[in-house]
Amino acid sequence: MIEHRVRVSGQRLDQFLRDQMPQYSRSFLQKLTVRVNDAPAKPSYRVRMGDRVTVEIPAPVAAAAAPEEIPLDVLFEDDDLLVINKPAGMVVHPAAGNQTGTLVNALLHHCRGQLAGIGGVERPGIVHRLDKGTSGCLVVAKTDAAHQSLAAQFKGRAVTKIYRAVCWGTFDRRSGRVEATIGRSPYHRQKMAAGAPRGRPALTEYRVLQQFDGGALGAPATSARPCGSAARQEAFALVELTLHTGRTHQIRVHMAHIGHPVVGDTVYGKRKTHLERLWLHAYKLGFNHPRTGERLEFTAPLPAEMEQLCPT
Repeated sequence: MIEHRVRVSGQRLDQFLRDQMPQYSRSFLQKLTVRVNDAPAKPSYRVRMGDRVTVEIPAPVAAAAAPEEIPLDVLFEDDDLLVINKPAGMVVHPAAGNQTGTLVNALLHHCRGQLAGIGGVERPGIVHRLDKGTSGCLVVAKTDAAHQSLAAQFKGRAVTKIYRAVCWGTFDRRSGRVEATIGRSPYHRQKMAAGAPRGRPALTEYRVLQQFDGGALGAPATSARPCGSAARQEAFALVELTLHTGRTHQIRVHMAHIGHPVVGDTVYGKRKTHLERLWLHAYKLGFNHPRTGERLEFTAPLPAEMEQLCPT
């Protein structure tokens, strides 16, 4: 049972649930038992401030994912591992509401089942994850030995993780550090929050690569930019981010925390845009090869839509 408290009146119940539970598909949410103040409610019900919305989530049933012939952009592959350039919109592994079309389904077909089994039948080969909306580098283990080595490197912070993102606003500094704990939000249990009670330490470094004029959608900003909040709200920037920790939604939470949410982030950013997708890309990934010890580094080129919006 999941419970949500309504803080703003007027939204349809089905839209409220999609905003509060973005990890689930719309079709999955439609099948759930939902009550408002302990009474059944229709999707069209307009929520009111103070309403208590409860959702019954069926217990997960572990099931082996099915291989699916889904094209993969493979950056590297050998007998121990492979590195994928994951497209935005693809879920990494099957879960409630997303049993097909995931990266795991594609990997099972591509690798003919030769994946590390440590992650279980639902997550074979999966060492780390990228959010559904995030594109870019992701390493997959083919053997249990590779999985153990890679997992230890992630835990020991021996993995290089560099992202690029399009963020709202004009940055006052060209570079900086965001050091704020991240934990489960006490108000929205499906969200993470900076400075949350019992949050875990998190560190993100950022560097502004280029500032842009939002009105022109790709025209570089100039020194003649007008001052004021309106100008700041219209602007956006291409930012490079280095993760020194690996907290859930770390970049999204930290950038929203300093007032520069990632463009397209409907969970941590409030601004809407006609641009589709979350504008966050896992640009570089570096680690030691689990068998040879050689240091490897991979770069996933910016997706065409990001390159077009932010030519570098």
